[in-house]
Amino acid sequence: MFLSLETSTLTLSLALVERVDEDVRVLEHVVAGPPLKQSEALPGLIGELLARHGVTLAALEGLAVGLGPGSFTGLRIGLASVKALAYAAHLKVAGASSLAAVALEGPEGPPLFCLAVARKDDLYLGAYRRKGRQVEALEPETAMSPEEVAARMAAEPEALALGPALVDYRAALEAAGVAPARLLAGPAFPSAVELARLIRFPAEQPLEALFALEPHYVRASEPERNPKFPPLPGPAPSARLKED
Repeated sequence: MFLSLETSTLTLSLALVERVDEDVRVLEHVVAGPPLKQSEALPGLIGELLARHGVTLAALEGLAVGLGPGSFTGLRIGLASVKALAYAAHLKVAGASSLAAVALEGPEGPPLFCLAVARKDDLYLGAYRRKGRQVEALEPETAMSPEEVAARMAAEPEALALGPALVDYRAALEAAGVAPARLLAGPAFPSAVELARLIRFPAEQPLEALFALEPHYVRASEPERNPKFPPLPGPAPSARLKED
């Protein structure tokens, strides 16, 4: 039995699951959206979920967490919470891509362009292919404009798009030439249940490995991109960014 947490969007997804062969059985899935503040609500939601099932934190196999890309604030809240709980209860932590979790809700076979909002007119794109309860990454995750996404889809005529970004950018993609039938309905947020299907806990996890786990930010934050604030001395935080 383990806890799975996804905070890469404004909607928090929290699931208590147990491993059954190569899949998971969902004991309970909690979804909480805005105006809820994730940083304030998360500890209480976790405690209430475990209490409803008579489970203590220390009894869990570990904690699963979505690593993004997505909301910088949400990712920091989720990973910081998971690290603190894991440290306190001596639990293992495993992370997986939030966009890969979105891909698990798409159809098998065609390339799936999983989209999330990075900032205004800038989308995260993860290209995946679903194979049963797992997914295959077709290329590294990246960020691009809606027009660039439309051009990518024109170059890959079998690809379908899905994910949280379509809530706000479906019309923009259609205006850029993407056929409506290629823009799938849902999911509006990555699910902690699908995330749980992707993770495997390590056999051993020293504290150094736990604290080294970082979100997949894909691109630098706005403060990091601001020329008025040069980088701090020391090594560049390359581990935070996935290579293009």
